[in-house]
Amino acid sequence: MNVVEVVNDTRTPVDEELVARLVATVLEAEGVAGAEVSVTFVGERRMRELNREHRGRDEVTDVLSFPLEEWEPDGGGNGGGAASFAPDLGEVAAAVVAGTAGPPLLLGDIVICARRALEQARASDLPSSLEVAVLLAHGTLHLLGYDHEADAGQMALRQAEVLELVEWEGIVVPATD
Repeated sequence: MNVVEVVNDTRTPVDEELVARLVATVLEAEGVAGAEVSVTFVGERRMRELNREHRGRDEVTDVLSFPLEEWEPDGGGNGGGAASFAPDLGEVAAAVVAGTAGPPLLLGDIVICARRALEQARASDLPSSLEVAVLLAHGTLHLLGYDHEADAGQMALRQAEVLELVEWEGIVVPATD
């Protein structure tokens, strides 16, 4: 079983249980069991600080992922199996992929700027909950080693596939919707 901890440090109402289920569903779709992920919703100031500290970009972004381990996706998805762990993770990684008992593998953290997500949803004329779901799937896939800057569309394709599997309506309900 995957464990997803959700923290909302904003005034935007977020259904934390639904967020946790969505991330857990993405992990399961990738064949991951026994892992732990943290999801935090932050404001623009905090997101800008994190983006500056970790990516050298002094601007607000929508989502950041901070993987604690190295993964190498093997194609994932329908019949592709789980992502492959880097060789140095050993027995803990093997237990997570196999879904056997053992300590949880701490995959990392996903940070979402709630205000940026809502702005993007409005600009694209999308439901705000769908935009947040896209960011959650995107961030989770990054934790699993997907990299849209280097994979010739593999991450975008997988992201679209996993979004078909998840329940996203009601994740966030801003007062303006």
